[in-house]
Amino acid sequence: MMLQVPGVLTPAEVAHVRGLIDAAAWVDGKATAGAQSGLVKRNRQLPQDAPAARDAGILVRDAVRRSPLFMSAALPHTVFPPLFNRYEVGETFGDHIDNALRFHADTGVRIRTDLSATLFLTDPGDYDGGELVVEDTYGLHEVKLAAGDLILYPASSLHRVRPVTRGARTASFFWVQSLVREDARRALLFDMDLAIQCLAESAGQDEPAIVSLTGAYHNLLRMWAEL
Repeated sequence: MMLQVPGVLTPAEVAHVRGLIDAAAWVDGKATAGAQSGLVKRNRQLPQDAPAARDAGILVRDAVRRSPLFMSAALPHTVFPPLFNRYEVGETFGDHIDNALRFHADTGVRIRTDLSATLFLTDPGDYDGGELVVEDTYGLHEVKLAAGDLILYPASSLHRVRPVTRGARTASFFWVQSLVREDARRALLFDMDLAIQCLAESAGQDEPAIVSLTGAYHNLLRMWAEL
């Protein structure tokens, strides 16, 4: 399941994050690439232990935790400390699949990467190219979102970033270990949660059918969750 999560950061929060990271020392993005993906990765990245990356990462982490849509879709067990990358003219990231496991040396966080997330920090009118392209069973999906919007997708997906041909594309990216490992099960729970919320708005939270559906949701979550 792919999901766009709008407005994770407000314009003011985007400006704050950019103020923290833009003047920092960027390094070769291969620092966090695996052996295979490192062959096709050409971009800049903030070192994960850089003070600017840590401070901005806390802002991003807190923002996604405040997003009901993100929390409902991801059902996060652990959110990897957010990282930051930049693509300037000619830079790109070819076809790759994210590593199954990630370890953050600075914090000791170790996760299984069920979901990948990209939070855009540059408005699409400020650069050309740089689309995130994700392949799944339904074909190709090109993603280029407004600053502050996030795209969430299975980390098992083949994906790439098209070359930037004008300007620069800055983003935060991170991974999520979900309480529910299987994408199909997460998608089912997400659909149920949205339907329950919609019914509750029209019929009232204490409607017997909504109570029953909510119980079914939590019983499925209880069955499938891994703590």
